[in-house]
Amino acid sequence: MTTPVGRALAGMLAVFAEFERDILRDRVKAGIAQARKEGRPHGRPPTVRHHAAEISTLFKEGISKRQIAARLSISRASVRRMLPAQREASRAKLAPKRA
Repeated sequence: MTTPVGRALAGMLAVFAEFERDILRDRVKAGIAQARKEGRPHGRPPTVRHHAAEISTLFKEGISKRQIAARLSISRASVRRMLPAQREASRAKLAPKRA
């Protein structure tokens, strides 16, 4: 790409690549907008939140985090992530109200 013709060719290829990328971006945005219009969900689906109550109950029963993860077919990290959230929620409920 040291010659003027080579630089011109590289520039043209870059322009077409950018054009293709813009078309793809527009199509993706249009598809997302159509899905939202039709009420279809978009984004990463929730994985663990629907297990929150069950995780809390099993942990209170004395079942280990590892066994909870195996029983619910989720990762141990997900169980550990949910338990502090459960503790914070319960602390907020039990905290004395200040006047």
